[in-house]
Amino acid sequence: MSRIHEALKKAEQERAASQPDASLVGGIPLGQDMPMNAASTMESSPQLSGHFTFDALLARCPQTIWHPDEKTMLFFGSEDHAPGMEEFRTLRSRLYQLREKFPLKKLLISSSLPKEGKSFVAANLAQVMVKQHGRRVLLIDGDLRGPRLHFALGTSAAPGLTDYLMGESDEFAVMQRGPMENLFFIGSGRQVSSPAELVANGRMKFLMNRVEALFDWIILDSPPAVPVSDPSLLANFCDGVLIVVRSNVTPSDIARKVRQEFQDKQLLGVVLNGVDAESSAYSRYYYGYKEGIPESKS
Repeated sequence: MSRIHEALKKAEQERAASQPDASLVGGIPLGQDMPMNAASTMESSPQLSGHFTFDALLARCPQTIWHPDEKTMLFFGSEDHAPGMEEFRTLRSRLYQLREKFPLKKLLISSSLPKEGKSFVAANLAQVMVKQHGRRVLLIDGDLRGPRLHFALGTSAAPGLTDYLMGESDEFAVMQRGPMENLFFIGSGRQVSSPAELVANGRMKFLMNRVEALFDWIILDSPPAVPVSDPSLLANFCDGVLIVVRSNVTPSDIARKVRQEFQDKQLLGVVLNGVDAESSAYSRYYYGYKEGIPESKS
């Protein structure tokens, strides 16, 4: 009798699972973290993520006060033609052109070494994307070793990505929205001792699956790719990779090495940052930005 009872119980569970309630995402209540064994549910039924609505996100993610760095965050001010802005508009256009050829929504921004401007590029690319009416962008600080995005945006880093990956916070708790409409941000979270292991625990993929349908673009800032393994792991959850190199700073052999790190990934192109105004092709139209004008190369 116990075997019959177990069989009936199993059949009932399977029948219930095949009829998900509208308040669930992949069988998981909205706002609850996804257990590790829920991967098959989300992968086999990605349409269920549509139940995770943008209205629910707005209700649970109130607008907060940010104090962005006006020297580096180009699109928060009132000026429309500050140095560097047109280059980001060009980069945006290139990405939309690529999107016409293959699915492209989740972008990883990386570099070979620190201080090449990857966080600067990631943040301003997110800003220029939401400048188009109705576009929604999620910016994620995936550099768990040396996070910089929260400083640039003038907000807090935690709770953030590490808190979600450890199962201590849900997606609503770690997501922020500031003064720029439709721009959302997940900070790095509190510091951890083993970021690579945390990135590889599987929950990053669950997070991307749960929020992907809500945004037009998801931009993920990663650590430099040469010193650590995190960027290669994070690239597995993205549709394409942009590499940032700094003009007259990044050694050519190091640039080739970082390309090899992503050789099995969808490498979209290189963003050349820190171009001297006099040597830039745009120099007769734009004054040089003191942190460098990014020039997109695809």
